Amino acid sequence: MKELKDYVVSIPDFPEPGIIFRDVTSILQDADGLQLAVDSLQKMLEGVDFDVIAGLEARGFIFGTPLAYNLHKPFIPIRKKGKLPRETVSKTYDLEYGSATIEIHKDAIKPGMKVVLVDDLIATGGTIEAGAQLIEELGGEVVKLVFVMELAGLKGRERLAKYDVDAVITYEGK
Repeated sequence: MKELKDYVVSIPDFPEPGIIFRDVTSILQDADGLQLAVDSLQKMLEGVDFDVIAGLEARGFIFGTPLAYNLHKPFIPIRKKGKLPRETVSKTYDLEYGSATIEIHKDAIKPGMKVVLVDDLIATGGTIEAGAQLIEELGGEVVKLVFVMELAGLKGRERLAKYDVDAVITYEGK
Protein backbone atom coordinates (compact mmCIF):
# COMPACT_ATOMS: atom_id res chain seq x y z
CA MET A 1 0.00 0.00 0.00
CA LYS A 2 1.35 3.41 -0.99
CA GLU A 3 1.86 6.17 1.53
CA LEU A 4 0.69 9.69 0.76
CA LYS A 5 4.27 10.91 0.26
CA ASP A 6 4.57 8.41 -2.60
CA TYR A 7 2.04 10.52 -4.57
CA VAL A 8 3.97 13.78 -4.14
CA VAL A 9 6.17 14.79 -7.06
CA SER A 10 9.26 16.68 -5.86
CA ILE A 11 10.79 19.14 -8.31
CA PRO A 12 14.40 20.12 -7.53
CA ASP A 13 15.60 23.70 -8.02
CA PHE A 14 12.13 25.21 -8.39
CA PRO A 15 11.35 28.07 -8.15
CA GLU A 16 15.06 28.70 -7.54
CA PRO A 17 18.25 26.67 -7.08
CA GLY A 18 18.42 24.74 -3.82
CA ILE A 19 14.64 24.58 -3.31
CA ILE A 20 12.72 21.32 -3.66
CA PHE A 21 9.13 22.10 -4.67
CA ARG A 22 6.61 19.59 -3.26
CA ASP A 23 3.75 19.47 -5.78
CA VAL A 24 0.36 18.80 -4.18
CA THR A 25 -1.32 18.61 -7.59
CA SER A 26 0.24 15.19 -8.12
CA ILE A 27 -1.87 13.97 -5.17
CA LEU A 28 -5.00 15.46 -6.71
CA GLN A 29 -4.33 13.88 -10.11
CA ASP A 30 -4.51 10.37 -8.69
CA ALA A 31 -7.86 9.13 -7.33
CA ASP A 32 -6.13 6.92 -4.77
CA GLY A 33 -3.84 9.76 -3.71
CA LEU A 34 -6.73 12.17 -3.25
CA GLN A 35 -8.71 9.63 -1.28
CA LEU A 36 -5.70 8.85 0.91
CA ALA A 37 -5.10 12.57 1.56
CA VAL A 38 -8.71 13.19 2.64
CA ASP A 39 -8.83 9.99 4.70
CA SER A 40 -5.54 10.90 6.41
CA LEU A 41 -6.75 14.39 7.28
CA GLN A 42 -10.03 12.93 8.55
CA LYS A 43 -8.14 10.51 10.80
CA MET A 44 -6.42 13.49 12.43
CA LEU A 45 -9.83 14.80 13.44
CA GLU A 46 -10.94 11.66 15.29
CA GLY A 47 -11.87 12.64 18.83
CA VAL A 48 -11.70 16.39 18.08
CA ASP A 49 -14.80 18.31 19.18
CA PHE A 50 -15.61 20.93 16.52
CA ASP A 51 -18.54 22.62 14.81
CA VAL A 52 -17.22 23.72 11.40
CA ILE A 53 -14.33 23.29 9.00
CA ALA A 54 -12.77 26.36 7.41
CA GLY A 55 -10.35 26.27 4.51
CA LEU A 56 -8.04 28.81 2.94
CA GLU A 57 -8.23 29.65 -0.74
CA ALA A 58 -7.65 27.70 -2.83
CA ARG A 59 -6.20 24.35 -1.86
CA GLY A 60 -7.75 24.49 1.61
CA PHE A 61 -11.07 24.33 -0.24
CA ILE A 62 -9.99 21.23 -2.14
CA PHE A 63 -9.15 19.28 1.00
CA GLY A 64 -11.56 20.93 3.45
CA THR A 65 -14.77 20.48 1.49
CA PRO A 66 -14.63 16.66 1.25
CA LEU A 67 -13.75 16.54 4.95
CA ALA A 68 -16.79 18.66 5.77
CA TYR A 69 -18.94 16.47 3.54
CA ASN A 70 -17.68 13.21 5.07
CA LEU A 71 -18.11 14.50 8.62
CA HIS A 72 -21.42 16.28 7.92
CA LYS A 73 -20.06 19.66 9.03
CA PRO A 74 -20.46 23.09 7.44
CA PHE A 75 -17.58 24.42 5.34
CA ILE A 76 -16.47 28.05 5.63
CA PRO A 77 -14.28 29.53 2.87
CA ILE A 78 -11.57 32.05 3.72
CA ARG A 79 -10.84 33.91 0.50
CA LYS A 80 -8.54 36.46 -1.04
CA LYS A 81 -9.72 40.05 -0.66
CA GLY A 82 -12.64 41.07 -2.87
CA LYS A 83 -14.01 37.60 -3.64
CA LEU A 84 -16.80 37.28 -1.06
CA PRO A 85 -20.17 38.94 -1.82
CA ARG A 86 -21.48 39.77 1.66
CA GLU A 87 -20.09 41.82 4.54
CA THR A 88 -16.63 40.58 5.47
CA VAL A 89 -13.85 41.02 7.97
CA SER A 90 -10.30 40.98 6.67
CA LYS A 91 -6.74 40.42 7.80
CA THR A 92 -3.60 41.62 6.05
CA TYR A 93 -0.41 39.68 6.67
CA ASP A 94 3.17 39.79 5.47
CA LEU A 95 4.57 37.59 2.74
CA GLU A 96 8.23 37.05 1.91
CA TYR A 97 7.97 39.93 -0.57
CA GLY A 98 4.97 42.13 0.14
CA SER A 99 1.65 41.43 1.81
CA ALA A 100 -1.71 39.79 1.18
CA THR A 101 -5.22 40.14 2.55
CA ILE A 102 -7.76 37.41 3.25
CA GLU A 103 -11.43 37.72 4.18
CA ILE A 104 -14.25 35.76 5.73
CA HIS A 105 -17.97 36.55 5.80
CA LYS A 106 -18.72 38.42 8.99
CA ASP A 107 -21.62 36.07 9.79
CA ALA A 108 -19.74 32.82 9.01
CA ILE A 109 -18.45 32.23 12.53
CA LYS A 110 -20.64 32.62 15.58
CA PRO A 111 -19.17 33.30 19.04
CA GLY A 112 -18.13 30.05 20.71
CA MET A 113 -17.94 28.01 17.49
CA LYS A 114 -15.16 25.44 17.47
CA VAL A 115 -13.29 25.54 14.17
CA VAL A 116 -10.86 23.26 12.36
CA LEU A 117 -8.73 25.07 9.77
CA VAL A 118 -7.49 23.12 6.72
CA ASP A 119 -4.85 23.91 4.12
CA ASP A 120 -2.55 21.95 1.84
CA LEU A 121 0.77 23.21 3.16
CA ILE A 122 2.31 24.78 6.22
CA ALA A 123 5.48 26.68 5.38
CA THR A 124 6.09 29.87 7.40
CA GLY A 125 2.55 29.75 8.82
CA GLY A 126 1.61 33.33 7.98
CA THR A 127 -1.49 32.64 5.91
CA ILE A 128 -3.03 30.12 8.30
CA GLU A 129 -2.19 32.36 11.26
CA ALA A 130 -4.11 35.21 9.59
CA GLY A 131 -7.05 32.83 9.01
CA ALA A 132 -7.00 31.73 12.64
CA GLN A 133 -6.93 35.36 13.78
CA LEU A 134 -10.00 36.14 11.64
CA ILE A 135 -11.88 33.26 13.26
CA GLU A 136 -10.87 34.41 16.73
CA GLU A 137 -11.86 38.02 15.98
CA LEU A 138 -15.36 36.74 15.19
CA GLY A 139 -15.48 34.89 18.53
CA GLY A 140 -14.62 31.41 17.25
CA GLU A 141 -12.16 29.01 18.81
CA VAL A 142 -9.56 27.37 16.58
CA VAL A 143 -9.33 23.82 17.93
CA LYS A 144 -7.01 22.30 15.29
CA LEU A 145 -4.99 23.15 12.19
CA VAL A 146 -4.51 20.30 9.69
CA PHE A 147 -2.30 20.19 6.61
CA VAL A 148 -1.43 17.70 3.93
CA MET A 149 2.26 18.71 3.99
CA GLU A 150 4.63 20.57 6.28
CA LEU A 151 7.97 22.14 5.37
CA ALA A 152 9.49 21.95 8.86
CA GLY A 153 12.60 23.92 7.90
CA LEU A 154 10.48 27.07 7.52
CA LYS A 155 9.37 26.84 11.17
CA GLY A 156 5.65 27.49 10.66
CA ARG A 157 4.79 25.13 13.50
CA GLU A 158 6.80 27.34 15.88
CA ARG A 159 4.89 30.41 14.73
CA LEU A 160 1.63 28.52 15.41
CA ALA A 161 2.75 27.12 18.78
CA LYS A 162 -0.48 28.15 20.53
CA TYR A 163 -2.51 25.88 18.21
CA ASP A 164 -2.85 22.12 17.82
CA VAL A 165 -1.05 21.60 14.49
CA ASP A 166 -0.93 18.35 12.53
CA ALA A 167 0.35 17.41 9.06
CA VAL A 168 0.09 14.15 7.14
CA ILE A 169 3.58 14.50 5.62
CA THR A 170 6.52 16.38 7.14
CA TYR A 171 9.55 17.32 5.08
CA GLU A 172 12.51 18.40 7.21
CA GLY A 173 13.85 21.00 4.77
CA LYS A 174 12.40 24.04 3.08
